[in-house]
Amino acid sequence: MNAPDATPAASPDPASRPLPLAGLRVVEFTHMVMGPTCGMVLADMGAEVIKVEPIEGDRTRHLLGAGAGFFPMFNRNKKSISIDLHKPAGAEVARKLAASADVVAENFKPGTMGKYGLDYAALSAVNPRLIYVSHKGFLPGPYEHRVALDEVVQMMGGLAYMTGRSGDPLRAGTSVNDIMGGMFGAIGALGALIQRGITGRGQEVQSALFENNVFLVGQHMMQYAITGKPAAPMPERISAWAVYDVFTVKDGEQIFLSAVSDAQWAVFCDALGFADLKADVRYATNNERVTLRPELMPILRERLATRSAAELAALFERVGLPFAPIRKPEELFDDEHLNATGGLAEITLPDGARAGETARSTLFPFTMDGQRLGVRLQPPHQGEHTTELLAALGYDGAAIEALRAQRAVG
Repeated sequence: MNAPDATPAASPDPASRPLPLAGLRVVEFTHMVMGPTCGMVLADMGAEVIKVEPIEGDRTRHLLGAGAGFFPMFNRNKKSISIDLHKPAGAEVARKLAASADVVAENFKPGTMGKYGLDYAALSAVNPRLIYVSHKGFLPGPYEHRVALDEVVQMMGGLAYMTGRSGDPLRAGTSVNDIMGGMFGAIGALGALIQRGITGRGQEVQSALFENNVFLVGQHMMQYAITGKPAAPMPERISAWAVYDVFTVKDGEQIFLSAVSDAQWAVFCDALGFADLKADVRYATNNERVTLRPELMPILRERLATRSAAELAALFERVGLPFAPIRKPEELFDDEHLNATGGLAEITLPDGARAGETARSTLFPFTMDGQRLGVRLQPPHQGEHTTELLAALGYDGAAIEALRAQRAVG
């Protein structure tokens, strides 16, 4: 499943392509998903990103279940150095490394970085050009000292309510706030880099899970502001479009079908041979169809139940109507479009029972100069670049061995 049947169209070697952030150094003190996502955005665009890990390694290297893919997914194109910040010599190494950076990123609890002289105030006093990206659960305010996780903010921020059915809040099916929070951190860093080019000074950027989640549900908040009616959870919502749903069809298969305009409704009826529905003046406009949805949908479900999902997909593609098969994540490895366009890139797994084997990972969903941003460095082994980076900071062999003897570095 992890080897494509056909070789995708060739693209330039990502290691040889000019990338927009080449020459930029980022040092990240991050773990889990949010901070590493920020670093990966910058790394994919060409920055040298150095991941500082504890001596025992980032915990996501060995998570089970839903966390099993975190480290290889969010840490490509990075170097790894192992440092024990609790040791004075280790903290000193970390400060020297941070002093060499254009950007420092972190996602620890408030106050943690200050214990080691790695907070923005301390580092910017040494390097006023530094951009410091802080990823937290909450922006400064009454909640800032709470411990936050993606699921915590989904529950308190309305997203779980909107995703599940009434009385059954349900987290979204991926780490949406962690990933988007890291992306917003990277967006802030890019803006700060542009401003630094004008003013010569860096700044602190803050991104937070809770505020990210509130941004995601902002459309539902605005819906209430405009209509005065609370938004219903997505399974029970009043859809803005009459035909916009999952249909169970022949042999119990499912497919998502939609017709979101009056023109698409006409095409929908013509393609499926529903001349009577097209001629029915009660269904003439989308808003009328939405109002009459309780009677229209059972009619459509009954008529479509005899058709296969494959037949409907081919028909909708031919006439240009929106549709989607219902797929599981593992089925995307075989997706025709992803494989043809190079949307998946091979990485070498660094940890676990499959260490050393290859798998295909998703790339960022945009192109630059017509090309996807690829993999230049494999997800690093724990502390893989420690010696190289220490030497670049001016530590000779004896000093490096002394640090290792103290367990200050790995």
